[in-house]
Parts: sequence; structure tokens; C-alpha cells
Amino acid sequence: MENSKSALRAAARAHRATLTRADFAEAIARFADEIAAAAGAIVAGYFPFRDEADPRALMAALSQRGCHLALPCVESGRPLIFRSWKMGDAMRSNAQAFGIAEPLASAAPLVPDIVLLPLLAFDAAGTRLGYGGGYYDRTLALLARAQTPPANPSARTPLRAIGVAYAGQEVPLLPKEHYDHPLDMIVTENGVRRFHRS
Repeated sequence: MENSKSALRAAARAHRATLTRADFAEAIARFADEIAAAAGAIVAGYFPFRDEADPRALMAALSQRGCHLALPCVESGRPLIFRSWKMGDAMRSNAQAFGIAEPLASAAPLVPDIVLLPLLAFDAAGTRLGYGGGYYDRTLALLARAQTPPANPSARTPLRAIGVAYAGQEVPLLPKEHYDHPLDMIVTENGVRRFHRS
């Protein structure tokens, strides 16, 4: 299975590099209302690396609607830590994670309500093909287990995993393993799609 997924990742990575477009970030920012994040919600995004779909304009639009932003910090073999971040904050380069830009260690850790995820490919069932490190799958599983039912279920939106991708990253079907955390939604330049979780 892993050899098959490695081949899929290589093909998906090469294909994604052909899909980049200068207006992508602005194109998805117009769908901020469809993400339906309540004011005060904590949205964990990511700083795009290489040809990843860029969520920064969407994050800025969500911030303007009263959401608090966070970015992931990577420690090898451990779940992600999300730290508070806003546009213009100082950042550090994580040498353990290909030099990806992260918030400073002094930034406050936050528990997100919404996680925007990068990906290599996705399918119509909401299966996400990640990079193989398992960081997001482990982290989302941990966050989901940590959630306790609120006294008033309508008062809090459950954790949502939202993929950010170019529309052309969709494939007919991806292999799914028990630890693969499904997407609740995907946002592309063509709009927002919601997935039904079985």
C-alpha cells in the first residue's frame, strides 16, 4: 500500500506544479462566508510552501470577520502545535521541516476550531492525499479525541478539517486507511464542497 501511495504522491506533486495560478489566493478568499466561521473561531491555516495552494487571502478574510488565526509548528514525529499568528507577525524558519515559515516559539498555543490543510490530491469522498508524514492525521485525531460535548451543542461548531486545493487536484478515487482523517470540506477556485462523513 505504501509503495502505491508513494507513487501517487510523486504523480500528484508533479501534477500540482502545473496547476499554479497567480489569482488563486484571491479567488478562494471570496468563499470566506461559505466556510461559515463564527466570530471568535480559531482558524489554523498554513504558510504555503513551494507550489501549495495559497490560503493566506482566505485567512485574511476570515480574520476580518473576527476569527483568530494560528499556524502549525512542526516537531519531528509529534503532533502539530498551532500558535497564534496574524498578518505581519515575525516568523522563524524551521530547519527540521524544509525551512517552512512558522510563528515564533513565544506565540501563544491555540486549539483550533477549523484547520485548513494543504494536500497533494483529494477525491469526491473527502479523502486527502497528504505528504506521508502523518502530521495532520495524528493532530486531527488528537484534537477530535480531546473534544468534549458542550452543554449546548448548538453553541459550538465541531472541529472541521478543510482542504485547500486547486480544482485540478481532484482524482476519481484515493486509497484510504483507517488513520486517514477525512475532510469536512474542500475549497478550490471553483467554490466550496462539503463532504458527508459516514
